[in-house]
Formats: sequence, C-alpha cells, structure tokens
Amino acid sequence: MRFWDASAVVPLVLREAASTSVGAAYEEDPHLLVWWGTTLECVLAVRRREREGVIDASHATVALERLDVLARHWDEIQPVEDVRARARRLLYVHSLSTGDALQLAAALIACDDHPRGQGFVCLDRQLADAARREGFDVAAGP
Repeated sequence: MRFWDASAVVPLVLREAASTSVGAAYEEDPHLLVWWGTTLECVLAVRRREREGVIDASHATVALERLDVLARHWDEIQPVEDVRARARRLLYVHSLSTGDALQLAAALIACDDHPRGQGFVCLDRQLADAARREGFDVAAGP
C-alpha cells in the first residue's frame, strides 16, 4: 500500500520542482490511494497558483484535466467516523492542520492501523514528520 497526500498529487498534474521525484514514485507504483478530499485540495492548489500568476488559465485547465484522469483511477478513503476519530487523536499528538490530520487518519484506516512498512507519499514537512512518527515509510518527502 502507498498512500498519497494531496501535496504529492499536485506535482503529478502540474509541472513543479517536485514533479520528478513524485513522478518516479508514481512510475514505480501507479496505484494511488488517497483521502476523499484530495480532489478538492488539488483543485485549490491549482487555482491558487493561477490566482497568484504562477500559471495561466490554460495551464490550470490542463492540470485539472490531468487531475480528473488520475481521480478516475485512484481509490479513496471515504469520510467515515473512524477517520474523524483518528484525526482527532492525531491533532492531540502532532502539530497538523485539520486537513493534514484527516489525510493521515485516512492512511491509518487504509492500513488497518498497521503503518509499519506502508508507504506514504508526501511533500508537506509537518505531515511527513507526523507520518514517520506514526510508522509510515515516507517517500518523496522533505
């Protein structure tokens, strides 16, 4: 199993400095397992870059089309009560945003709370650190 945080999905759809490293992780295992809200987080990231002038509207459109293709083939952990309960615990023990706690909680659900030896693809430093402390093997991270 390899869980993908939204921070690592964005460079798959938008050319960024991390695109090479996450692209290599994707090539190695193209099965993406993500949290239910990943699509929304990726849309936000693409539109934010467009609003900031980092990319133009045509690049944003292409990125969102790539996202739709990926999303048709990935598996999602749904927003069930167990995810919320784990996210609550994670907020007590790690310095995470709500979204990051939900991402990590979804990854824990995906591996039945046995993260040792399980992959977690992430570019966010705080989330990567929390995932490592929980026992995941973090790939493409800081």
